[in-house]
Amino acid sequence: MKKIIILGAGTAGTIMLNKLRKALPRDEWDITIIDQHKTHYYQPGFLFIPFGIYNREDVIKAKADFFPSGVNVIFDETDRILPKENSILMQDGTVHKYDYLIIATGTQTRPEETPGLKDKLWYKEIFDFYTLEGALALQNFIKRWEGGHLVMNIAEVPYKCPVAPLEFVFLADDYFTKIGIRDKVKISYVTPMSGAFTKPRATKMLSGLLEEKNIEVIPDFYLEGVDNDKKVIRSYDGREIAFDLLTIVPVNMGSEIIERSGMGDDLFFVPTNKYTLRSEQHENVFVLGDAANIPTSKAGSVAHFAADILFENLMSVIDGREMHAKFDGHANCYIETGGGKGSLIDFNYETEPLSGTFPLPGIGPFGLLKNTRMNHYGKVMFRWIYWHILLKGKEMPIDPLMSMAGKCKNC
Repeated sequence: MKKIIILGAGTAGTIMLNKLRKALPRDEWDITIIDQHKTHYYQPGFLFIPFGIYNREDVIKAKADFFPSGVNVIFDETDRILPKENSILMQDGTVHKYDYLIIATGTQTRPEETPGLKDKLWYKEIFDFYTLEGALALQNFIKRWEGGHLVMNIAEVPYKCPVAPLEFVFLADDYFTKIGIRDKVKISYVTPMSGAFTKPRATKMLSGLLEEKNIEVIPDFYLEGVDNDKKVIRSYDGREIAFDLLTIVPVNMGSEIIERSGMGDDLFFVPTNKYTLRSEQHENVFVLGDAANIPTSKAGSVAHFAADILFENLMSVIDGREMHAKFDGHANCYIETGGGKGSLIDFNYETEPLSGTFPLPGIGPFGLLKNTRMNHYGKVMFRWIYWHILLKGKEMPIDPLMSMAGKCKNC
């Protein structure tokens, strides 16, 4: 009996579990998924909790609800991977052998990496919204807040869901406008990037929206630390920005399992071939989702598109064939912009977001680099799609590789 282990039961790991169990004969292949936690979080939904759009029940379900029958499920703490021995060592000393390993351990926020961030103002006037606890604490604070300087800061790149901080300030503008205190709230978007986003065309469109909503952009700000007494964030070049409410994307790093295994880079992401999704170090190890160090967004759409490519390549390896499928870095992100509207970007390693229609050329119904109500509905619908289609590894009518159909290169 051949053995496949999937380490991590988040979005990426669950998608692959469903794909592989459908494809591989049960009398020949033993498939195991390992994760410490039993709860699955719809992480894109955390963004909506501070503004009362979603609540706790909207973003959590049991992970086991999305596992197919005929797989082994281990909910326990992993100590490390022993790649030379083709083994997983658990904290209790148990060892699990594998023929192939898929690492899907994701990325984690590490607020403790920034001096002063988790000091006395943490979850009092300083919040993240990348955890359920942080989003709920921020919701309670915002309900009582009467205004001041709201600073949205990105500590460091890369980080999960690159458009989420932008969505947060757009939703904050909308929320404070609706409750009648927008004139009492200054909103600043403070980023280590040179603009609102990493891609020029998307940056131009998003910068226009930020300016329209009177949201200040402060670029090239590399966070050194937080002074809780002065209530300022400080950059490495000595600049200080005062805040009354600080929302932050903390430093993101790979799993401690990868760190303990000695398989990661400086941020504990696994060196991965960006096309084949195979580990750069071990031929029978593949990496999917946020755990990989590939140069694309750490987002659910990337895990979804990459899963199709990884599935093809792993099946080729199992059959003794060359890997021919190549991932192009395809990412697709709806951007909630407030006021019942949204935007949409679609890009890959080589091609930046372009204007046009998606997914059907000339028809859409979604508009690329446009701010429309239909794009907002796309964002809303995605939660249902996530729970009922994407996690279960079902086919979706979107090619895993980016298509140029419907896109305008010279617009």
